[in-house]
Amino acid sequence: MASTDVSSSGDVADLEAGLDALDTAPASSRTPLGEILLRKVLPPLTAVALVLAVWQFLVWAEVTEDYKLPSPSAVWSSVRDLWLQGELLGVIWTSVSRGLLGFLLALAIGTPLGLLVARVRFVRAAIGPILSGLQSLPSVAWVPPAVIWLGLNNQMMYAVILLGAVPSIANGLVSGIDQVPPLFLRAGRTMGATGLRSARYVVMPAALPGYLAGLKQGWAFSWRSLMAAEIIASSPDLGVGLGQLLENGRNNADMAGVFLAIILILIVGIAIDLLIFSPLERWVLRGRGLLVKS
Repeated sequence: MASTDVSSSGDVADLEAGLDALDTAPASSRTPLGEILLRKVLPPLTAVALVLAVWQFLVWAEVTEDYKLPSPSAVWSSVRDLWLQGELLGVIWTSVSRGLLGFLLALAIGTPLGLLVARVRFVRAAIGPILSGLQSLPSVAWVPPAVIWLGLNNQMMYAVILLGAVPSIANGLVSGIDQVPPLFLRAGRTMGATGLRSARYVVMPAALPGYLAGLKQGWAFSWRSLMAAEIIASSPDLGVGLGQLLENGRNNADMAGVFLAIILILIVGIAIDLLIFSPLERWVLRGRGLLVKS
């Protein structure tokens, strides 16, 4: 019996020592720069190099006519020409500034709307299905009526962005709120968080993962809506954005220009995700202890 007690006390001591070691261990160590480059930078660069190699091979194999499939060097020449003309950054900024401003407006409208739909049953029953239907409606369908209502101006562009992005942001927030455990709400009420205080300190933080997913989808809808508007609606007063650059390439039968516009649209979309939404997503996951380092 005594030996059993001694063994148990030894196990408890070992357990306490292990817990003390966990408490005193550093939370995380800085990843070496070489490892970051190897794991984060090399794979996408390899993928890009592979795509360019396949593209160049198809050009060499003459699978189709030159005017249908330009070579990577021809697209690069288009980039260089735009740069030398001083138009490349202006074209990109025209679309990016419109897209970001339109997205911020959609964020300001979609967030309270989503909160209202999620928390008020009558509002949810009334406009919830409408929001879902609007989310599935192609944003390009809003361009003709927006042109008729507002004319060929930036207001028309922003209207198309809002109609495409607001439903996604609102539905993302509704989905996030629906997944908040009821225990959180009861605990918040017990601590005096009711009404707006509950929304600010309990509901919104708990619904943040779903809300962030809605924001990412809302940006995707904003960007696609803007490209559709720029392709269809053209005017000297609007300037030349990436969508108009794509349409100009089609009108001039310039496939190198078309490919250039497509690549720039893709690069901007990837850059916004990497610079804005990926850090936000890591911050949310890290705050919840879900960021697993592999």
